Amino acid sequence: MLRIGIIGTGGIADAHISGYLAFRDECEVVALADVIPGRSAQKAGAFGLADAATFDDPLEMIAHADLDVVSIATPPSTHASLAIAALDAGIHVLVEKPMAPSLEECDAMLAAQERSGRVLSVVAQNRFRDDLAALKDVVDSGLLGSISHVRVDSAWWRGLPYYDLWWRGTWEKEGGGCTLNHAIHHIDLLLWLLGTPTEITAMLANAQHDNAEVEDLSVAIFRYDRGLAQLTSSVVHHGEEQAIVIQGADARVSQPFSVVAEQSRRDGFPEDGGAPDVVARIEALVAGRTPLAHLGHEGQIGDLIAAIRDSRPPIAGGQDGRNAVEVVTAIYKAGFEREFVSLPIAASDPYYRAGQLVAHAPHFFEKTSSLVEAAS
Repeated sequence: MLRIGIIGTGGIADAHISGYLAFRDECEVVALADVIPGRSAQKAGAFGLADAATFDDPLEMIAHADLDVVSIATPPSTHASLAIAALDAGIHVLVEKPMAPSLEECDAMLAAQERSGRVLSVVAQNRFRDDLAALKDVVDSGLLGSISHVRVDSAWWRGLPYYDLWWRGTWEKEGGGCTLNHAIHHIDLLLWLLGTPTEITAMLANAQHDNAEVEDLSVAIFRYDRGLAQLTSSVVHHGEEQAIVIQGADARVSQPFSVVAEQSRRDGFPEDGGAPDVVARIEALVAGRTPLAHLGHEGQIGDLIAAIRDSRPPIAGGQDGRNAVEVVTAIYKAGFEREFVSLPIAASDPYYRAGQLVAHAPHFFEKTSSLVEAAS
């Protein structure tokens, strides 16, 4: 029976606690910690965790709670120090996205994982969705042919009060705006589907949130071999219509799911009726999939438990988390410096190091409110 601790008891902690409770035969939440006094006890009460110990100091919990696994659900600026402390104490770690604000911190976390021999997993819950797993199966099947273009819309909407919470809207505490903290999900999916691009350029803006230092909109272009991908990261899109559209040589597939395939007439124009055989093969592949047993955070937690049990890497490991942060770092560097950024980013690059993003980032506006708790 794995003994679980939760660090950070804000809203996202609910998904972690619920995820562990889905595997009661294999784990038990025995401790919660939060730096806001009394908050961890409040969360324990809300979930009926009467026997769980509660702490106002996460490091005290790591030192004294006899844990096998910790979930870290705190602001991004704290992820590295907490994860390293837990790993060095011999505890497996599941850390919320983004892994850390800098590549230097990500690499320090990976080094701690290596020397501890424990599992480090970074939250990428969208890998545990049937529609997106189906998209990956189609890409991996080769039925699309070589990839020409990918359009990713990480479209969200947040009002001005969203940035009133004390750690949001600042480069130092949040690590960035929508590119890091919202589009990180879609960036992970893009890397999961296609691998790492060779080159990135981008533009950033704060279009609607004059109470935040950070961007609320970015548009980035990625180079993949002969093809391109484009990513819109936003918290200004009404309707939050998110999409991934993958154009291959032989067909297009997208999420929300649809598939289209053209074939050429002798003059190069598309044949009336498209290519029904290609469409049928892709649809049959998707229809034949076995649905995932557990979804979202629950699915990732189930994979983490299995990875610990079977001594294997998790589906979304520390290197995956680092790869997503590297892409975000490249987008920020490209946007700030108005240049093309090649990957990988070297350790000698100023943007690799902790604190350098803060030093180079523009303040689109200044933060005007700093609430301990978000307004309900």
